[in-house]
Amino acid sequence: MTGRTRLRLPLILACLLMPAAALAETWALEQRTIPFDYDSPAVPLDYEPLERAEQDWNFCVALPHMKDAYYLSMNYGMVEEARRLGVRFHMLDAGGYPNLDRQIEQIEDCVAQGADALIVVTVSYEGLSPVIARISRQIPVISAVNDIANEGISAKAAVSWYDMGNAAARVIAERHPKGSEPVDLAWFPGPEGAGWVQFVEAGFRDGIRESSARVVATQFGDTGREIQVRLVEEVLDAHPGIAYLVGSAPTAEAAISVLRARGLSDRVGIVSDYMTHAVYRALRRGRVIAAPTDFPVMQGRLAIEMAVRAVEGRLEVRHAGPRIQLVTPENVREIGPEGSLAPPDFVPAFVFE
Repeated sequence: MTGRTRLRLPLILACLLMPAAALAETWALEQRTIPFDYDSPAVPLDYEPLERAEQDWNFCVALPHMKDAYYLSMNYGMVEEARRLGVRFHMLDAGGYPNLDRQIEQIEDCVAQGADALIVVTVSYEGLSPVIARISRQIPVISAVNDIANEGISAKAAVSWYDMGNAAARVIAERHPKGSEPVDLAWFPGPEGAGWVQFVEAGFRDGIRESSARVVATQFGDTGREIQVRLVEEVLDAHPGIAYLVGSAPTAEAAISVLRARGLSDRVGIVSDYMTHAVYRALRRGRVIAAPTDFPVMQGRLAIEMAVRAVEGRLEVRHAGPRIQLVTPENVREIGPEGSLAPPDFVPAFVFE
């Protein structure tokens, strides 16, 4: 995204505050002028979702895992939109980003049972390409959230992860502009090779060049809590003078507890590069400095709606998503959780019929 186009954020929030049956007729999104090209300008889009599916289509939804509350929120958006449109889905959990073979097997098994479309949040940018190319000759394939190679993809419901990483870096750059006294930070991009990490990594690196910060440690790893706790502890042991920990939401969640245990909460700052329930609570308490949100609830809705359009031959917009919004302790109450987070009592739906 260019960052220059501005979205009417209150309209998104108003839409998501309404019950599914009474959802507003348009969604305020951004559309890529060249589909699948994140270097092309993003322009505001008043997206008109379908009122109802023509029949009760059945979709396969492949996710990397459900260890991260980000995907819980996305799942909630999918449930709400599937209910509104009158369609069904089966959700597949690959168990983590290292499990490419498992995600491929799950997708092939699910599609073989007669799915009408596949929605995929990939564990790998190119690792699924041969499978996707083959499946796309049978049914539409919609990519969501994590970027993926373009071959065989009908549409993308996603934002730029370059911009997500860049937004996190700009938080540091504003606090410590180039030329000011240097500070040390550790960077936790996520699982190496995942379909979003290369982009969040590039965005962060470009943004941090405008600061006086020195990246003294870079730790790749799956976004499970246990792994992130270990990585954070290793960094703190190796770099006792570190000033910031920047990375994924599970990194931020792990950092909160580790810093508290070590008595470092008031000395080491935390920046997350996306939003979860725990990050939202930490923002309200001032334990996290900032986190961009890409509104995963809305992305879940959009992925389902695009899948219906693709099956019914009504796909017009091939690449769109919400506008990224930076959330801080100062604006967290104003922005609120709607559009970013599933309700506290939501239970993930692996089968929605």
